[in-house]
Amino acid sequence: MRIGLTGGASSTDRIVRQAQAAEADGFTSLWYAGAVAGDPLAALTVAGRATSSIELGTAVLQTYPCHPLLQANRAAAVAEAMGRPGFTLGLGPSHESLVREVYGMSYDRPGRNTEEYIRIVTALLRGEDVDFRGEDWGTRSKGRMTPVGQPVPVLLSAMSPRLLRVAGQYADGTVLWMASGKVIESLVAPAIRAAAESAGRPAPRIVAGLPVAVHDDADEARAAVAAHATMYAGMPNYQRVLEAGGAGSPADVAIVGDEASVRNQLQGLVDAGATDIWAAIFPVGTDVRGSVGRTRALLSSLTSG
Repeated sequence: MRIGLTGGASSTDRIVRQAQAAEADGFTSLWYAGAVAGDPLAALTVAGRATSSIELGTAVLQTYPCHPLLQANRAAAVAEAMGRPGFTLGLGPSHESLVREVYGMSYDRPGRNTEEYIRIVTALLRGEDVDFRGEDWGTRSKGRMTPVGQPVPVLLSAMSPRLLRVAGQYADGTVLWMASGKVIESLVAPAIRAAAESAGRPAPRIVAGLPVAVHDDADEARAAVAAHATMYAGMPNYQRVLEAGGAGSPADVAIVGDEASVRNQLQGLVDAGATDIWAAIFPVGTDVRGSVGRTRALLSSLTSG
């Protein structure tokens, strides 16, 4: 299995040590939220120079506050500074509450807005000059785009039919959070694969992000998820993802149980269509170090490059 972990720590030095340890343990990737270290790109770049093969990706950077030409230039700068392949740009439109209330921006047409954004960013990262005027975004990029020294795959946070089409048609796949195997198999995989095939593009990646804990008492583990994931339960985007899989809360979709059970559930995600697993390890019980270590040991044993 291709298994990655959640990236992030309180300082750049710790982020670097975390990346080195994850690479040494055989994990294929680390995924950084947009708020990590203020902006994950700086610390991620340093971590990329201190490692040799592990994929470092954003999951995800918000589209609305950053013009796509600037975003593409930022990504190109990270790729050049890392000096090796392995940076993946995960993007998403974020949430209405954040875009409207924090940034004071309109969230009226997120599907259209995101489609125009992704069309521009992916073309720029392929080295194309872009002369585009849409309803929400536009650019004349000639002479304003940094050369892209390393390939930068783009993944889109997508669940709606429109954004799944965009992810398959223009991007390299999707990065999901809280989507169960049922949702991946019935909704995500068929839509994104059909869009990629129709556009003549390679088979898309489907990165499935879920909370994971190896623990003998599954009920206790789900209670721990419920206690740590209250913010997601109140966000409409995540609630729609959960409801699509018949779940009522993040605890319902978490991957929990003993080693054999967790192994089978992870294989179920792959069988459903996930190409990569993003395992967000969470502790259960009072022995935090022991709990995390047990889960990490199983995941490491299952990981393949």
